[in-house]
Amino acid sequence: MRIQRGHGTTGFVCALALAGCQREARDIGPSLPQTAPNSAADPRIGYYQDNVFQVAQGGRYFSWYGCTACHDESASGSRNLADGRWRYGAEFDQVYASVARRHGALNYAARVPPEQLWQLTAYVRDLSLHTPEKRRRLGVDQVGEPQGRVWAGAVR
Repeated sequence: MRIQRGHGTTGFVCALALAGCQREARDIGPSLPQTAPNSAADPRIGYYQDNVFQVAQGGRYFSWYGCTACHDESASGSRNLADGRWRYGAEFDQVYASVARRHGALNYAARVPPEQLWQLTAYVRDLSLHTPEKRRRLGVDQVGEPQGRVWAGAVR
């Protein structure tokens, strides 16, 4: 009779690893939001704001859509999104409305899909938590990503 050791430990380690991935959960399917948040208590907010993957996707879109042209690290006043002060309110639904509204000639609500607006909102609300190390890491991660100066986007 041969005794095998370590199988219980392996299962335990796998269970811990899977439990640690909750903040990066990704759903594929028809559950994508088709509408803006209906209030600050919208149950969908947690899926975006508390999810590292969704926040990171928002960071990619922030760069892709050229938001950094006006809202980079050197921005001041209302263009400084990292200071945590919001002209139109800091709740998720309020920031979403600010992101989606017309910026000059660009009407993001008409050009950016709702899920990407959710992701952008989660990222923008996360900016005040970014340490210099995190900003540097994001810059390194996004070197190969498309960088928009001013994005006009597809008209839907």
